[in-house]
Amino acid sequence: MSESQLWNDVDDHFTNLLAPADEILTAALHDSDAAGLPAINVAPNQGKLLQLLAEIQGARRILEIGTLGGYSTIWLGRALPADGTLITLEYDPRHAEVARANLARAGLDKITEVRVGPALETLPKLADENPEPFDLVFVDADKVNNPHYIEWAVRLTRPGSVIVLDNVVRGGAVTDGTSTDPSVRGTRAALELIATHPKLDGTAVQTVGSKGYDGFALARVRA
Repeated sequence: MSESQLWNDVDDHFTNLLAPADEILTAALHDSDAAGLPAINVAPNQGKLLQLLAEIQGARRILEIGTLGGYSTIWLGRALPADGTLITLEYDPRHAEVARANLARAGLDKITEVRVGPALETLPKLADENPEPFDLVFVDADKVNNPHYIEWAVRLTRPGSVIVLDNVVRGGAVTDGTSTDPSVRGTRAALELIATHPKLDGTAVQTVGSKGYDGFALARVRA
């Protein structure tokens, strides 16, 4: 058995035991695939982790940067109370259309809002609305702009809020300080920002599984 197959088998075991699929989640993945969206959504056990983090946080307001087909949005939305709010930002209008349909089928359309456009344009507009601080921010968009997304996350949260940054390992390339890959450089810069920002305290964890060799960073906003 190959190492990657072993990772997949372990993920399948964990998922079947602790994060089993339901009709809503399965349909979201099916419709995303049918619409030609890239299969880069979080794994089911990772989605369950996001839900648990939001529940542990007692989140009432969640911001997601990078919607895709709304699969991770569903996991996060399920953690919210009936009067909660989740705003998710998506660059591609076609992806946003699929996500809205998936969220409506999940019964989350009343507490979720998909905003379309480059996040570095929609984030300032969101800030201009002077919204209540977000309790949790999940960043899973283009990696080049990760440092900017972290800065906006800090601005739009409060002391005690949690920020999750996905896909930080880059297959191990994150250790290469000479890399010219924009995604690697953006990720390295975001991690360095978390390490040095006076309002952030964070860590990063590398993972293996159905999504290959990857990982995520977790940060808490300090006073």
